[in-house]
This record gives sequence, structure tokens and C-alpha cells, in this order.
Amino acid sequence: MNNDTAAQFRLDKRLVRGAFNRAAPHYEAVAVLQRTVEAHCLERLDLITVAPGVIVDLGCGPGAAGRSLLARYKRAQVLALDLAPAMLQLARRRRRWFSAQRFVCADAEALPLAADGVDLVFSSLALPWCNDLGQALAEAWRVLRPGGLLMFSSLGPDTLKELRHAWGQVDGRTHVNAFIDMHDVGDALVRSGFESPVLDVEHFRLTYSDIATLATDLRRSGSRNATAGRPARPIGKSAWAALAAAYEAFRVDGFLPASYEVVYAHAWKPLQVRRRAAEGEQTLTFHPVRRGLT
Repeated sequence: MNNDTAAQFRLDKRLVRGAFNRAAPHYEAVAVLQRTVEAHCLERLDLITVAPGVIVDLGCGPGAAGRSLLARYKRAQVLALDLAPAMLQLARRRRRWFSAQRFVCADAEALPLAADGVDLVFSSLALPWCNDLGQALAEAWRVLRPGGLLMFSSLGPDTLKELRHAWGQVDGRTHVNAFIDMHDVGDALVRSGFESPVLDVEHFRLTYSDIATLATDLRRSGSRNATAGRPARPIGKSAWAALAAAYEAFRVDGFLPASYEVVYAHAWKPLQVRRRAAEGEQTLTFHPVRRGLT
């Protein structure tokens, strides 16, 4: 993707925040995929021996993952972070009495947290709403303690491929986010300083009776078009009709599919961290027992 194309897909974070604020009252009713992916991401922790004291639930939404993490790691404190204040309010209302959850409105690309203070960063389907994956990973690396774990899910380029193709028959504007391939995610993890990355992909297909129902689900889950290359005016009736006609090419057994490519990944902040000092590069070694795969 060249620079001009990348600029068209740059997200307006104010619009992203507003979309998820408006989605908060409806989110739990329509977020079937999000709940499923979150559960699968949590299941991957079963394969890892880790006893975190401080956890960041990055892009917490209604806070379900944070509650599950507290049930799993009973002595932990969970910092629930989200860009949308309405989501944080919902998560706060859902928390249990005397819960060790704390809530912070924050951007994943600029975390308001001290360095080396977190044992586990968990994030499900929040990173696709970042403009710079490398910056978000660098922030996760910064706040993790040496030996800390990053566990997340994201979306790959086959996500909403039918919708992207159908809009391509209607106009030349951007209507679907640009999602990052699993191999590029792995490369970004290594560039950010993480080690021993493990990645895999899972494919989902949701089905709808018509394009209007799909559009409603996307809107109510917060997935509105916030790209710089979005249409300057509201979509008119003729464009919607053209979109519906183009999408009909994908109808199978009476239903319209919506594909999702989910990328799961985890990686560790190394126990040995190279830092540049005035007299040259030095290696700092930390000595807690390394946690690995069981």
C-alpha cells in the first residue's frame, strides 16, 4: 500500500470514539462475533503459565474480558482501557462489587501508564482501530514488565471482503478499514522488540437476509466508516441500491455472507532488554523465572 492509499485509510479517532459511544447501548445485543473471538482469545491463556499481578484489558468495551480475567487470576488487578467513555461507563456498571477493576479512557497508541508496570496486556479486536499497529505494539512493550505477555486478536485482510468488493462496484471511496495480514503482524511484533511470537488465523462467516441488516449490525457494534477516504456526503438511495445489487453476487442458499479473518497472537517482552546508554549499547538482564508454554 503506497502512502497516498494509506492516507485514505487513516482513521479519524474522534469518529471512532463517537461510533463506539453511540454503539454502547446496543453493543452487547449485536456483538456475537466479538464475544466469540474474545472467548477464543481467553482460551489461549489456558496454554500459558502466567500469574499476572497487573493486567491491562486494552479496548475493554463492556468489560466482559476484564471480568473473565479477574475470575481466572483472582489476585490480579485489571486496568480496563477504552477510547470510548460510554463503553467504560457500561463496563463500570457491569463490574462486581469490590472488583479489582479500574477504568481509564485512553488511546492504545498513547497509553497513560508508566513503563515496566504491567504483567499482561490483553486486547481483543481493538488494534484494528489503531492507525499505527507498530506504535500500539511499542506502547504495549513499554508498559509491560520484562517477561510480560501480550495476548491479542485482530482482523486480517479477508475481513468484510464481500462488502469491500461490492462497494468497489459503486464508487472509488473507502468504506471498509484496511486490515493487516498475519505475517505483517508477526513482523511488527518482532520490530517492536517482542520475542517468541505465536500467531494463527481463524475464519468466520456471518449470514444476513439483506444488506440493510448487515449495515445495522455493523453500526450497532460501532463499526462505522471513519476512514479519511470515506464519502463526503451521506450515502444516497441510488448508491445503496447499487451496493445491494452488487452484494447479491455473493448470496448463497438464500443468505448474504459477511466474512471475518481473525488473527490471534501472543508474544513476550524479553527478560534481556537492550537499551542505549551514553557510553554505548548495554544489555539489562532481569531474573524472574521465565513463563512459557505448558
